[in-house]
Amino acid sequence: MGTLGRAIYTVGNWIRGTGQALDRVGSLLQGSHRIEEHLSRHRTLMNVFDKSPLVDKDVFVAPGASVIGDIHIGKGSSIWYGCVLRVEDEEIVKSVIEGTIPSNSLEAKLGECKRAAAIRREAVQRITGKSLTGLPLEGFDYDSILGQCCEMPVGYVQIPVGIVGPLLLDGVEYSVPMATTEGCLVASTNRGCKAINLSGGASSVLLKDAMTRAPVVRFPSARRAALVMFYLQDPANFERLSLMFNKSSRFARLQSIKCTIAGRNLYLRFSCSTGDAMGMNMVSKGVQNVLDFIKSEFPDMDVIGISGNYCSDKKASAVNWIEGRGKHVVCEAVIKGEIVEKVLKTSVEALVELNMLKNLAGSAMAGSLGGFNAHASNIVSALFIATGQDPAQNVESSHCITMLLADGDDLHISVTMPCIEVGTVGGGTQLASQSACLNLLGVKGSKKEAPGSNAQQLARIVAGTVLAGELSLMSAIAAGQLVKSHMKYNRSSRDIGPSSQVNR
Repeated sequence: MGTLGRAIYTVGNWIRGTGQALDRVGSLLQGSHRIEEHLSRHRTLMNVFDKSPLVDKDVFVAPGASVIGDIHIGKGSSIWYGCVLRVEDEEIVKSVIEGTIPSNSLEAKLGECKRAAAIRREAVQRITGKSLTGLPLEGFDYDSILGQCCEMPVGYVQIPVGIVGPLLLDGVEYSVPMATTEGCLVASTNRGCKAINLSGGASSVLLKDAMTRAPVVRFPSARRAALVMFYLQDPANFERLSLMFNKSSRFARLQSIKCTIAGRNLYLRFSCSTGDAMGMNMVSKGVQNVLDFIKSEFPDMDVIGISGNYCSDKKASAVNWIEGRGKHVVCEAVIKGEIVEKVLKTSVEALVELNMLKNLAGSAMAGSLGGFNAHASNIVSALFIATGQDPAQNVESSHCITMLLADGDDLHISVTMPCIEVGTVGGGTQLASQSACLNLLGVKGSKKEAPGSNAQQLARIVAGTVLAGELSLMSAIAAGQLVKSHMKYNRSSRDIGPSSQVNR
């Protein structure tokens, strides 16, 4: 198209825009008597002068998407709702596929996180030959995860959130959000909340609050390693070490250093408070400060790793089960005998016997480590995902022993959880959806007047919800209702069709 053609094209755009504006003005003048035509002027495929998109007949282009200019989209691709693919984007997609532009550099090069995600997504579809239709791209703030939550995004996964409660805990009612794809879980936990509420509620106590990090260091000899261990555990040196540790953050406060030796290797388990943050980064910074100081005092020390697995993070371990990690919470309730019969459809005697044979003896026979419960991890995972916690820390956070005892005609139930690792600031807690769930619980962010209280309260809520979940599931098993309930709530009758249709 020549200069004259471009000029005519531009004038045409002005005329059409003027016509639309006049139409709107005329409608306003007609007032309530106007007749409006609700016409969509959106076009999915648009030319740029004489350049038009070439789209394979098998490509899915959503009604709200736009493909603009000299672009060729091959078989197996999908352009999702709201996506705008421009001619310059097409060149970037090709460069990503060819490897001349690294996929992980798109955000930095483009300065637009959403656009980077859309381009990366299209490149992945073409490279793999698989469609990502069904994985949403729109409706998410990609700027909010840059540098802190997820790298190289191409969309986000939707998980439904159900509400259980009210959970009456320590005299306060909570509506608890649970993000899960397991049918029956929310309904069952909700029944447990009902039984607790009708019996007067549950109470909780926080025994300890300390996040840990345990580096491993090496010395020329076991004797030398032992000398440093004695130095670190000497109360006379604790104040000096604390000053080094605490300067990393206004919230980090060193509580203790527990040491153990394997040959000439020394493992140092630092425990500290971390305010309302879960605290792994905070404690790691403090540990690094202390290691630098120890190195100056003992130059023959060789730092092997900032984490030596004696922490122990994201792994089931005896040290966590015994010493605790994060928040150590005990939650209890007394369930009236009549509520056990009418709401839970079982008896106190049946529940006590089942708990002894299943949660205690059965778990011991299995060699369980911190798993003396029915399904604490179900509730912990659902709450962690809903409130922006690290889902992998469900491993140790689900350490729990459930106790059921007869209390006259009533039932005393308790859960003891020594490793609830939660925070209300940082990480995924600042994302919009997760922040909303924290707000629902009244623990969003940090309280300036009482740093750490929101995270501690969240840990109590986790334990209280686990208590409700344990009570209901144990009752279902004792009453022989488990299979029937899951057949009703946890089976899909939807036929998704052959895999070839899913990955068209």
